[in-house]
Amino acid sequence: MSEAETKTEVFTITEMREPALEKDNTDKKTRIFEQYVQPCLVELLGTMLFVFVGCSSVIGNVGTTGAIQPAVAHGLALAVLIMMFGQISGGHFNPAVSLCAYLCGGMELLLLVPYILAQMLGGMVGASFAKAVLPPGLYANSAGGALVVLSNDLVTVTLAEIIMTMFLTLVVCMGAINSQTQTPMAPFCIGLTVTANIFAGGMVSGACMNPARAFGPAVVANYWNHHWIYWVGPIGGALLTVTFVRFVLGDRKTRIWLK
Repeated sequence: MSEAETKTEVFTITEMREPALEKDNTDKKTRIFEQYVQPCLVELLGTMLFVFVGCSSVIGNVGTTGAIQPAVAHGLALAVLIMMFGQISGGHFNPAVSLCAYLCGGMELLLLVPYILAQMLGGMVGASFAKAVLPPGLYANSAGGALVVLSNDLVTVTLAEIIMTMFLTLVVCMGAINSQTQTPMAPFCIGLTVTANIFAGGMVSGACMNPARAFGPAVVANYWNHHWIYWVGPIGGALLTVTFVRFVLGDRKTRIWLK
């Protein structure tokens, strides 16, 4: 083979490799976007919509008795959002759920902190939208849809949040993470659990079960009374669920003993 022929052959091979290299780079960027960026954006958007609906339902319920409007609004919004976005991010929209999902093997550690930050930001944006569209008088009278402790017994209030969040995260883990009990009805079960908890505990603690739901309106309305309860309670409930699932209720893949 002559020198000219050799150069031509090498040039041809290089030309063939360049498109393949570009395709590999594009595939890598797409993979990173779909695995890490897109889920975080979905968590931000979903939490924003959930908190907007939640705050609006509470603000619009001022002056009426009962928890029907907030209970139905929160539950329906969450069920629909999980149905829409669950295949992208898991449909958490709740730091307590994200923590529980990670500890039960349902998500990567690398996504945990970005998810929580996205949920916090989404909560603030959603609460801001509620403030922007609702009458100022109603907004002020309802503390901007922030969670208000209705009992002087803070231990009871915290315990109520622990129990309700444990119920919610159990439904999430058993319905969506644990392979033995997974069901396509999980989004509706999760939404119904939120509705049931608000009916049961709304007059005790406000039935938050979600630090992002508490944090967003607290920032926007600058209402911080007993705000710590809405972190301690949900996180405590999530950790109880992790204990039950990892030691007792989970399948062989999820349990950490007697596999």
